[in-house]
Amino acid sequence: MRLSRGAPLPTPDPSTPWRLAEFCVLDVETTGLDLRRDEIIAYGVAIVTHARIPCGRVAYGLVRPSRPVSVPALAVHGLRTTDLADAPTMGDVVDELVDLVTVRVLVAHAAWVERAFLNRALRARGVRLGRTTLDTAALLRACRLADRDAGSEPNLEDAARRLGLPVHTPHHALGDAFTTAQLFLALATRLETPHARTRPLTLRHLYAISRHHRL
Repeated sequence: MRLSRGAPLPTPDPSTPWRLAEFCVLDVETTGLDLRRDEIIAYGVAIVTHARIPCGRVAYGLVRPSRPVSVPALAVHGLRTTDLADAPTMGDVVDELVDLVTVRVLVAHAAWVERAFLNRALRARGVRLGRTTLDTAALLRACRLADRDAGSEPNLEDAARRLGLPVHTPHHALGDAFTTAQLFLALATRLETPHARTRPLTLRHLYAISRHHRL
């Protein structure tokens, strides 16, 4: 698919009922949390299709950064700069990320982090994410399962356990992507209940809910 430089990646029709759409649930680990300078060092993706998570449709990869992993980041994910010495660079893997996101809805927990880092990576290919990202932290607030006045994003593992969902390898990109995918399905199912008898919950509805409840 050929896109003009600077164009957003294509996404599904917003009128699509959410159960008929495909979602790219993404988690990244980074060298740190400076959105302008730090870099992605690991990514995990779980694809959600027809409200299911096919186990075979996942992606995971390490990325060799151009800067060292910070001590605070290392304490979270445990990935050392030496662990990444033989990994491909972002330039080598960015096309895979483009393929994973294209014509799917991006989902992430506290999605501003994934959006910022992924958009920086996509810039090298002259494309960017569209505005249609779903944030499970915002959906938790919409379901009154997280406090908007807390001033911080709800913890992913705590939210999953509260809903009786398994937690898969915390602070590992693929494990967190799986946990986020399960959380997304549980929250979308809750949000569709008021609509079920009159109209389907569409992507447009979910976008609006996510935007309204983000921090």
